[in-house]
Amino acid sequence: MQADILQKSQLKAKLPEIKPGDTIRVHQLIREGAKSRTQIFEGLVIRYRKPNSGNAFLTVRKIASGVGVEKGWFVHSPNVQKLEVLRRSKVRRAFLSYMRGLRGKKARLTEQDFDKAMANDADHRTADELAVLAAETKAAEAEITATEDAVVESTEELAQEESKEAAQADAPADELGTGEDTADVKAEQGDDEQQLAAQETNEGLDKTKAKTDDK
Repeated sequence: MQADILQKSQLKAKLPEIKPGDTIRVHQLIREGAKSRTQIFEGLVIRYRKPNSGNAFLTVRKIASGVGVEKGWFVHSPNVQKLEVLRRSKVRRAFLSYMRGLRGKKARLTEQDFDKAMANDADHRTADELAVLAAETKAAEAEITATEDAVVESTEELAQEESKEAAQADAPADELGTGEDTADVKAEQGDDEQQLAAQETNEGLDKTKAKTDDK
């Protein structure tokens, strides 16, 4: 039971639609000490065992320098980076063992049309990789949301401070500190100036009258 759970987490999300008779290209990860590289093997699928299980096994054959070469992979292996279907041929068997004894024109198969895009629609990431990606995406979205909230909050605080300063500038207290509005202060100053001018006028008239009487 535990083995099934562990195996399920390592299975790839979606594999391409592969059938015996397909010509495919396998991208295999090759590790050489501390270095790694990708090796591509292109050939004919002569057998595809247990395609709907975690033990799905693929056997591919090709002719290299006149010699038949076969390689097999567990398709859910992390070393199999990508599977790509190139061509599809019409066959009647699930195991094309007879292809091992054929050469030249006799080994040719009748090709048939197929939807290449649909056949290669696949996701080679495992469930664990998708879970890690989802967690990273969620954390990034949370960080972006927090940053946006902080920017909005700081903008609102700045706007409140500017409004407060503008309100204080629009209603200043008078120089004497009585808290009266500027308009009231100006009105009182205008009245005082008028009274002072009237007093000066009256004083001037009194002085003129006094000089006239002395004469």
